[in-house]
This record gives sequence, C-alpha cells and structure tokens, in this order.
Amino acid sequence: MAETPSSKLALQFCGLQLDSPIVLLSGCVGFGEEYTRIEGFSNRDAGAVCLKGTTLNPRLGNAPHRVAETPMGMLNSIGLQNPGARHVVDKILPHLDFSETRFIANVSGSTIEEYEEVTRIFDDSPIDAIEINISCPNVKEGGVVFGNDPAMSARVVAACRRATQKPLIAKLSPNQTDIAENARRCIDAGTDAFAVINTLMGMAVDIQQRRPVIGNNQGGLSGPAIKPIALLKVHQVYQVCKNHQIPIIGQGGIVTAQDALEFIIAGASTVGIGTALFYDPLICPKINQGIVQYLDQHGLACVNDLVGTLQVNR
Repeated sequence: MAETPSSKLALQFCGLQLDSPIVLLSGCVGFGEEYTRIEGFSNRDAGAVCLKGTTLNPRLGNAPHRVAETPMGMLNSIGLQNPGARHVVDKILPHLDFSETRFIANVSGSTIEEYEEVTRIFDDSPIDAIEINISCPNVKEGGVVFGNDPAMSARVVAACRRATQKPLIAKLSPNQTDIAENARRCIDAGTDAFAVINTLMGMAVDIQQRRPVIGNNQGGLSGPAIKPIALLKVHQVYQVCKNHQIPIIGQGGIVTAQDALEFIIAGASTVGIGTALFYDPLICPKINQGIVQYLDQHGLACVNDLVGTLQVNR
C-alpha cells in the first residue's frame, strides 16, 4: 500500500478533507477504476479523483479519431461516451474505495433540465462532490455553449444547486470573453468552487488527406501548450473568489511540481493533473514530493499558506 502524502499537503476543499492538493481530472482516469490496474499507482497520491463526464442517458461518443498529439499538447474529442448516470451510481460507485480518496462526479447535459436531473441522481449517491461541465451546447438555444454565456452558466449552476446540497464545482471555459464575470454570476447562482480551465478548442490537419485529424473536426486542446493561458485565467478568477472564500482547482498543462506551485501561487487551492497522466501515470507522487520540498525550503507549514500569494507588478 502506498504511503499517505505528507501532512503538509492536507487541506480542506469545500468542507472535504483532502490528503493532497492534486485532483485527477475528468476524462483522464475513466470512472476511477482504470488506473488501479497500473502497478505502483495509488489513489492515495491524489486528494480527489474526478470521474468521467456523465449524461442522463448512455452515449457512444464521437467518431474516431478522438485523440491527436500536438506540439506540447493533445487534442481530444471523445464526445462524452458514458453509460449514463444511473449505471454509474448503481454499478460503478459501489466498487470505488472511498476510504482512499474523494470522488467527484462530472455532470453534463444538452439542456438545463438534463443537468438538473443528472445532479439529482448523483445527489442520492456516496459521491463527495459534483463538477458541472458547462462547456456543452444547449440544444434548446440553437447549440450555443452554456459556458461561453455568463447568464446561461448561472442558470445551469442554479438548476444544479436546486438538485443537491453536495459541493458544486463549476468548470469554466476559457473560450469566452470575460471569465471573471462568468465566475461572479456562478457564485451568485450557488457554486461552491471552480475548476479553471477547461480545454481550448483546436484543430489538427492531415495534409495528405486534407482532412481534419479529429473525426469531429475539432477538439479540446490540453497539455503544456495551454499552461500560460490557464495561469492567467486562474489569477483572474481568484480576484473574484478571494473575498468569497471560493476555492479553485487550477488546471491546464501541469506536468511538474513547479507548474503546480505556479497555479497555487496564482490562486488555486488545488491543482488538476490530466494530460500528464497519459505519459507518466506515476507523476502524482513526484509532484507531491516537489511541493513539500518547496514548502520546507520557504518555511511554510502547509499548502494553504501559499495560495494566492502572487505579488503582481505595479
């Protein structure tokens, strides 16, 4: 059994006790059971695990190719393949070890009503918190993406808030004009935390076929290529959150302890690891160790002492 991370890494997140500031991001660890097959991997190395995006009804997802490597990043367009919320709650959650780490559901929908119903299903389950993926298109509004419209984002959060008392985490899109205004509206609607940021939209082209590499033509760009953008967005959202004591999961291109520390200094209480897991499934203990070494070197007692300590230039 893997050792529990240093007590210096422990923190409270929306009332949940986490042993590490690391959160394994949605879509990167399936429904929590895939990575347990890897020798040496332990959920104890992460404070929380965010499960794959889940809709009300099962979805087959998009046509291939669904993943494409890019310089310093990865495009993905899985299309929310999942077995449906009821199957996840009834068949998958009972097999997860909630004594090792916290588990966060990720809810998606094509209407506000679907978001609310999926949230209600997870509310009646042992899941620890619920992340709202507001980057889906609203079919009732002509396909406009919920997360790119602050008013619509707030409507989704408010609907999910009605359906649960569990901690709600709004996952914000970078593909919008004013992410800080979106954050303000989501706070007013009842979110307890934010995940900043979701992927940026991108494309890769096969020059021999003269066609997009991704079967859905475009996909979400993740990995180190988006880190500077993600850092800025975390800093911007933190300016809204700090007076409300709303925590942030900072994510986007984190592959080293230094990356994680930059996000924490910029305002993130926890850090999301995603794309890095694809080439180093055992990266979490390395990042934990690096964070502890930094805290020791700077005489800091815990991660919370570092959150939002960025000194901006005047």
